[in-house]
Formats: sequence, structure tokens, C-alpha cells
Amino acid sequence: MRAKTTLIPIVALALVAGLAPPATARDPLEPTAADAEQLQRYAEGTWASFVAMTDTDSGLPADRLSIEGERSVQTSTTNIGSYMWSAVVAEALGIIDRDELVSRLSTTLDTLEGMEQHAESGQFFNWYDHRNGEKLTIWPPSGAPLVTRLSSVDNGWLATALQVVRGAVPELADRAGAIYDSMDFGFYYVPEQNLIMRSFVPDTGATPCCYNTLGEVRIASWIGLGKGEIPPRHYFGPWRSFPDSCDWSWQFSKPLGEWRKYLGVDVFEGAYEYRGMRIVPNWGGSMFEALMVPLFVPEEDWGRRSWRVNHPLFVRGQIEHGLEEAQYGYWGFSPADVPEGGYRAYGVPWLGMDAGGYPSNNDGTIPNPGYEGCPGGEPDPLPGPEEYTNGVVTPHASFLALRWAPDEVLENLANLERDFGIYTEWGFRDSVNVDTGTVAEWYLALDQGMIMAAIGNHLGDDLLRDAFVTPQFEDRLRPLMAMEEFANFEPGRRP
Repeated sequence: MRAKTTLIPIVALALVAGLAPPATARDPLEPTAADAEQLQRYAEGTWASFVAMTDTDSGLPADRLSIEGERSVQTSTTNIGSYMWSAVVAEALGIIDRDELVSRLSTTLDTLEGMEQHAESGQFFNWYDHRNGEKLTIWPPSGAPLVTRLSSVDNGWLATALQVVRGAVPELADRAGAIYDSMDFGFYYVPEQNLIMRSFVPDTGATPCCYNTLGEVRIASWIGLGKGEIPPRHYFGPWRSFPDSCDWSWQFSKPLGEWRKYLGVDVFEGAYEYRGMRIVPNWGGSMFEALMVPLFVPEEDWGRRSWRVNHPLFVRGQIEHGLEEAQYGYWGFSPADVPEGGYRAYGVPWLGMDAGGYPSNNDGTIPNPGYEGCPGGEPDPLPGPEEYTNGVVTPHASFLALRWAPDEVLENLANLERDFGIYTEWGFRDSVNVDTGTVAEWYLALDQGMIMAAIGNHLGDDLLRDAFVTPQFEDRLRPLMAMEEFANFEPGRRP
């Protein structure tokens, strides 16, 4: 392995100086032979988990796979999408051949074409039986009634995969494209909020509203904008950070920023300060909220004064939290299985707006930096490393940083593999408690899909981005990203 890179600090300094970052900040770095071999091995194991969790008759993956080979009954539209784009990566990396790719995805499309969709919107429901594609109305294994709903973000990830198949597998392009085209994302748009619904419950007409921050949920917004089903002004609907006001002093930290107007929409361009960096947060401070979308959309290329600045700083914040603030010795915090059982949202609290925060550990260590100038805004003493006990690291979070910190990623993953035995014939188990060494007993389709996508782009010259982005999509979305300037971009500077 190469010595640790200084890529991110160099990028940050270049931005502060008003210079264009080096090409390595936005293009996949050319891996060394040893790095490529390590990533290829990880891809082969990860793909093996998809083979193990996918029903051969339906072509649908289970939501999760146990270390003993037990599959869950349920699957989601996100899981199906994860499998589909992972199959494209597996073929590109030589793990499967073209005939197997087409055969596998043809089976999946056969099932998708027969699955129940919402007639008005063409959207899929949230949970299905992975063995036959039937909509679930009872939650396995509890037998409790299940409210069937349409999820904007989960449908977004299925649509992403359909568009990838359309662009990368000509043999199946018409079939995948027909389903993609039938899915109306304008259905979720709430004009009076300039936001999209979280979900829609057909049985009651309930429309839980709305996604108002820039997390992984933005994939549904970007698709709706790219298809022309949502008006351009929606791009500026979600909060970048909540405003600097005592009315909003419940948020995690006091933001730095100012109000600007784009397309007639008032936008508070705010950022949180963490370890000398100004970072635009997401809701929980997790890696997948920040960096799952750019697996498919070249945000840092199109948003040179926004995403291009923020993504590497977010990665640096995650690394410094794990290695320096909490001193776990490892890093990578994102929603994952709790190693001892269950599921939890992990993150770096400083990088999220949620006042409760997504902790990076099972013991829920959440700093309180206070909110200067507001009643009750006095800070608490910040926790020291000794208070960050039972830290939980998930490998998929590290893979998401591969574009911006490849050497740190590969070192972190190698250390996790060496110290905890977290890597197996089915790839990485979902998480590890780095204090106790307890490793999760499951592989999750979504998290395995993020790993495959990150490796595929890194070794395959952005193959998933190339398959997903069409000229029409770029023409509609790129100008919106290009006009914005985040609060962490030094005013008056132009790269």
C-alpha cells in the first residue's frame, strides 16, 4: 500500500486560495496494481453475497443475508436496485460474463414487470417478498400488519438502477427504460413546500411531508428534475443548513452563512464549523447521506462552488472524527446493523443538523457545542476520546470515500480486515464494534450495493455515472448546480 495521501488537505488549500483543485479531486485516481488487486478481491466477495442472497427464480435479492446463509423474506426497491447495478459492475470487472449478466437482469426485469405498482404514479411499493415479487402486507417474521406505502427515495434508487441498465446493457435497454419512464417522480412534488413527499400511503391518501435536507433522499429530486417532472426551482427547496436564528437554535450547531436567492427561491447558504473546516451538513452526519448520490451523479463536476468543495471536506470530517476526535483507530460512520443486534443510524454529529445527532458509537456520545447568543444556548464541555466508547464502524461508509481519499480508505479497510476478521467469502459483514470486536452477523443488500458501486467507478472509469447520466439529464440538472455557491466556498473566488 502506498503512503498516506495528502489529497484532501491539498484540495482544501487550493479552494481557499481560489485555485482549481487538481484533477485527482474530481476524477477517480488511477489505482496502483496492489490497490486494484485489493479492490478486485473485495468486489468478488461482495458480489458473492449478492449471488447468495438472490432468488434464482425471481431474480430479486433479499434485504439481508446472515453469516449462516439465511435470507430475509422481505426486499425493497432499493435492494433490487442495488443488485441490478452491482451485476453491471460484476460484469465490467470480469467476475461474471455478459451472458450471465443479461440472464440475471432479464430474470429481475421479468419479475419487476409483473410486480404491483401504484396505478396513478407508476411507483413501486416499499416492501415485497423477494421469492416471488408479491407486495407484502404482513411483516415477516412477526406477522404484524404492514402499511403499504410508496417511498420517494427507495423508488429513486430503483429508478437509478433501471437507468444504469438502460445505459449499460443494450440487450435490456428497452425493457429497463420502459419501467423507468413509467415512474412519475413529479407525483411526490409538493408545490407549496417546494419539496418532495417522504412517502405516500395509497390506502389512506396520507402524504408524509417532506424531505427538507440534502441527504441521500436527493436522488429522487435529481431524477424528477432530470426527467422534467419537477420544476427547476425545487433544486433550491431543501435546507443547506437551517438558518442562523434563535428560532432554530435547537439544531445541532450554530451555522455560518448568509441568505441568497436562486430562481426566486430564498436559500440560507449555511455551513457548520468542525475542526477548522466549514462543512454543509446533512440531517444525521452520515456518510451515505452525503456520498451515495455521487456514485451516479457527478455533483462535484457540475457544482464547482458547492459539491466540489463540500464532498472532500465531509470525508475529511469523518476521518478526523474517527482517528483524532474519538480516537477509535478506524473511521466510517453511517446507518448500519448494530453489531450486537438490531439496526441504528450512525454518523458524526458535527456533520448533521439533527439536534439529537447520529452518534458514532453505541453509547450515544453527542457533543453539545451550544448556540451562542440564544437563551439556553450555553455549550457543555466537549467529550474527550475516553467518552467515545463502543464505537461502531461500517465498511460501506469507507468505500463511499474512495473517490476523495483512496489511500486512507484502503488502509482503513485493510486494518478492519486484519483486526476484526470482518471480511469473509461474502465480502464485508455490515459493521463492527471497534472496542469489543463484536462483528455484525448480517450482510445488507443496500450496503453491499454501495460497496460494489464505489469499486466499479474506481476501477471502471466511472462506469455507473456514464451509464446513468444522459445528455438530457445533464442539461436539466447541471445548470442548477453550477449557479449555487455553498457557504464553505470563499466568497468572491472562482475555481
